[in-house]
Amino acid sequence: MNRREFLVTGAAVTAAAAYPGMAQAVNQPHELQASLPDIDHYIENNPIPGYHWASASAYEAFHDLKFGVRIHWGIYSVVKHLGDASWPFLHMSFEERQAYNNLYKTWNPAGFDANAWMDIFKESGMNMFAFTTKHHEGFSMFNTKTRVKSRANWTAPGGPQLEDCDLAYSIMETPFGRDVVKELCNAAHKRDIKIDLYFSHPDWYDADFRPYVDHPLQVPSSDKLLETRELMAVKKAYGDHPVLVPDTTAAEITRMMVRHRDQLVELLSNYGKIDMICLDMSLGHAVWPELSKTLLQLREIQPDVMLRNRGIGKYGDYSTPERVVPGSNQALEKPWMCIYPLGTDFSYEPDAAKYKGTQWIVQNLVDIVAKGGGLQIGIGPSVHGDFHPEAIRQMKGAGAWLKVNGEAIYATRPREGSLWSEGDTVRYTRSKDRRFVYAILMQWPGKQILLKTVRPKAGTKVTLLGSPEELRWEFDSSRGTAIIFPENLQQAANRPCDYAWSLRFEATDA
Repeated sequence: MNRREFLVTGAAVTAAAAYPGMAQAVNQPHELQASLPDIDHYIENNPIPGYHWASASAYEAFHDLKFGVRIHWGIYSVVKHLGDASWPFLHMSFEERQAYNNLYKTWNPAGFDANAWMDIFKESGMNMFAFTTKHHEGFSMFNTKTRVKSRANWTAPGGPQLEDCDLAYSIMETPFGRDVVKELCNAAHKRDIKIDLYFSHPDWYDADFRPYVDHPLQVPSSDKLLETRELMAVKKAYGDHPVLVPDTTAAEITRMMVRHRDQLVELLSNYGKIDMICLDMSLGHAVWPELSKTLLQLREIQPDVMLRNRGIGKYGDYSTPERVVPGSNQALEKPWMCIYPLGTDFSYEPDAAKYKGTQWIVQNLVDIVAKGGGLQIGIGPSVHGDFHPEAIRQMKGAGAWLKVNGEAIYATRPREGSLWSEGDTVRYTRSKDRRFVYAILMQWPGKQILLKTVRPKAGTKVTLLGSPEELRWEFDSSRGTAIIFPENLQQAANRPCDYAWSLRFEATDA
């Protein structure tokens, strides 16, 4: 880390006293939070009176989604080499931070077209999108009426200082001057694409939000305000020398929670029906009573919105394993969707060679859906507002596969227990009415496939989705079900798709 990040000796001594005996963190700060999403001990297992989760119909609709896209876009897209959204801000010099915070003054993403984005997603077989309304650096991508009143001057004489300000710090204050969230939501509503609005609890621009999670501004009372894992992340990022500023006053804490609440209320009040709110990180135990009141208000505005569980624990409706796929269909209690970048990170990837490929999308989607989850692939647009052509090509390739095999993916459910798979190359799903079983082959089997855990009903037709002909099959109690593929399908060009192939049949036990 740049040594200019450190303060003079007196402040460093104070900081060291605030972080006694801390162990070294084993992950990067954002990885630490992502790997421990739901262990906030201060959050009640039984929510406060008046709170309710989304309805059973909202949960059912969530389970039906299966596939979507996760878009990280903000002023970090201006600096192409940054990588993982706004996280590199924590490792910048003071001069770089000051310059970063002023990037919005010249940002004009003239290539942005919400309708073009949604058309790409629709052609890619996606029925939902998640969008970063505000990432951790605090820049709002929507027309917020809230105001930031205090911020850091990173290049003040003598070192960083707090200063008064009065601005929204939003897309409306850029030369572009358009409400990106509104345009995206309008375009999605027209195409019946579900909406998930990401919102970061912490805010690194608004100094009222210090010191939660690994805020670049820490305070003498950080050890009392942060959870253990967050203290570890701060230690990893800053050592014993964080940028130390005064503790927040009661008035600043109140102002923080009002702005936090008002922004979430704006997102649920100004953009029509919102299907999910993707909360991220946390604000800790000291302000949890106020945050729980915010959740009550959000439920009044849109009772069926699904809330991600980060920072709200048992109050949440769904979870998102990040850059990892659960090992079975029993791994998570809440409804879930994996979030995984298609490139190196969630924001814009300029190198075409670093996108993972259509086969990666399809085979991960099949594996995840067989386990009862969904997949959001992460991409980011460029500074101009357009996606990399290679990302578009790979996503549309997945859409072409889904046009053939969507029946085995959308609105399906997993088979019970361990019956979701056979070995490494066969995954199962079933229809919600339990009539059909789908055996999805992640490797072409050759002339026949032997399925050991399923038996087609007598007289049922076994078909390959996308192919008109009926497949011959036979059952032997000692071996299982053998399904035979005709000679013409041994030629790849004659198969209905690439990457994975779906068998459909009625089974004796779905």
